[in-house]
Amino acid sequence: MSLSPWSATSISVHLQVMRVFALVMLLIALMAFTYAIASAPTRVANRLGLRGLKRQRVLAQNELWASIEPLVRWLGVRLSGILTDEQRAELDRQIGLAGDYMGLTADEYLALTLLSSVAGAVVGAVSGYILDMGGITLIVGIMLGGALPYMQISGVAQERLKNIGRGLPYVIDLMALSMGAGLDFPGAVRQVVEKSSNPDDPLVEEFTLILQTMNLGRTRKEALLEFARRAPVETVTEFVNSLVQAEDRGNPVAEVLTIQATVSRTRRSVRAEEAAAKAGVQMVGPLMLVFFCIMGLLMGPALMNIMAGL
Repeated sequence: MSLSPWSATSISVHLQVMRVFALVMLLIALMAFTYAIASAPTRVANRLGLRGLKRQRVLAQNELWASIEPLVRWLGVRLSGILTDEQRAELDRQIGLAGDYMGLTADEYLALTLLSSVAGAVVGAVSGYILDMGGITLIVGIMLGGALPYMQISGVAQERLKNIGRGLPYVIDLMALSMGAGLDFPGAVRQVVEKSSNPDDPLVEEFTLILQTMNLGRTRKEALLEFARRAPVETVTEFVNSLVQAEDRGNPVAEVLTIQATVSRTRRSVRAEEAAAKAGVQMVGPLMLVFFCIMGLLMGPALMNIMAGL
């Protein structure tokens, strides 16, 4: 059944009207969203606590971050209503594992992700126009830009936890020697902080936080449990559990630290041996690949000459 020219024209007009209506509604929604974001009140960055200290350090050292930090803070306030309490707690946990990375908050983390997605979209659009690849590079740019902050914070967190796990046995030794010489637990922690040659060491930062927490009137158990929460490493968990149990049972902390230092050194040696054994097995594949490549380079010309002779 064929349609008359008037019917086809009417359908085309209706489709155009619907498209215009959809475009107008989209523009109205974008304008409402922009107005809601722009009209939200701003706030002053929190300079208190460990995150405030981290923010001040990064602002003093990184000019690029100092230039975009007000925009990230402004946008973070306007996006604060999007996150639920569970999502905000998860983002705070990720930032805490990274050592309060750049002093970010959960809202600013979301704002940084959004800005990174926009930047990735711009780069993808320009690349697609230059390379004549259409919208593929735009989509890839948005995805990579949105994932970049998460990848950066996750990488910093993994490196930080690795450094804490490696350096904790030496710290336990120093604390055991200090308490064996007559110092109490806060004095031993203070020795760790003062004798460190690198104030930016994540382990030194965590012990500084422990010392500050106890100076504020909180118990040693609360400070240690907070340390275990911020650095969920097996070595840290065993260290905190042994000290908490010693406090609950009334055992001498110096003896517990000595035993814990011996156990940590033994476990570190075992892990080094396991890593060396695994490295030998993992090198078999690349070595076999190199061997076959060399054999191909050596035997290839000979095989070609034989085939040419046949």
